[in-house]
Amino acid sequence: MTTAPRWLAALALCLLSGLAGAQAEDAVILIAHPAFRDLEYRQTVLVAAPAPNGGHVGVILNRPTKRSLGSLFPEHEPSKKVVDPVYYGGPFSRGALVALVRTDTAPGAGSVMLMKNLYLAFRANTIDQVIEATPNEARYFVGYVGWRPGELKSEIDRGLWAVQGAELDMVFRKDTESLWEELQQASKRIRADSGASAAPVPRLAAVGR
Repeated sequence: MTTAPRWLAALALCLLSGLAGAQAEDAVILIAHPAFRDLEYRQTVLVAAPAPNGGHVGVILNRPTKRSLGSLFPEHEPSKKVVDPVYYGGPFSRGALVALVRTDTAPGAGSVMLMKNLYLAFRANTIDQVIEATPNEARYFVGYVGWRPGELKSEIDRGLWAVQGAELDMVFRKDTESLWEELQQASKRIRADSGASAAPVPRLAAVGR
């Protein structure tokens, strides 16, 4: 995944152009390889889907912070109704809030459809509307993860991520502390049952640098 600052503005511009009503292939769950030592992604589980720019976009699912949305926005009363903590979504625009929204229609402008009934909202006014109308039908993140066209496929081919289909219950799971370990063990069993060889140890020094 790209983390260099020169890509941030370009990717954000591509993501936010023509997002309303954008359709995507179904999202996938990405499980970091055990040898992935980059502190940003070590033992992480992500949800990711194609973005309108031809790349991919997603968030880290198992990095809850100790902050509530109400503590971040103490003067915004609707934010205090959000039960779950704010999550760390990734190194892109880590000072900005994004939201995974469980809904059957686009929550507003600047939203990417990840899968049926799941959108990733980027624009502040759309996120405000979600907080005010259905505060606990979403999960809120600071930052997100982005990949340029072909970049995620390259990382998967190199063995950085195990991949499985995404389900809403997993995306919104309350207890994420053991999520990576559970999915890592499950992916090992799947490989063993299918007779597939173990994934190669990835060349971590080459990741997105």
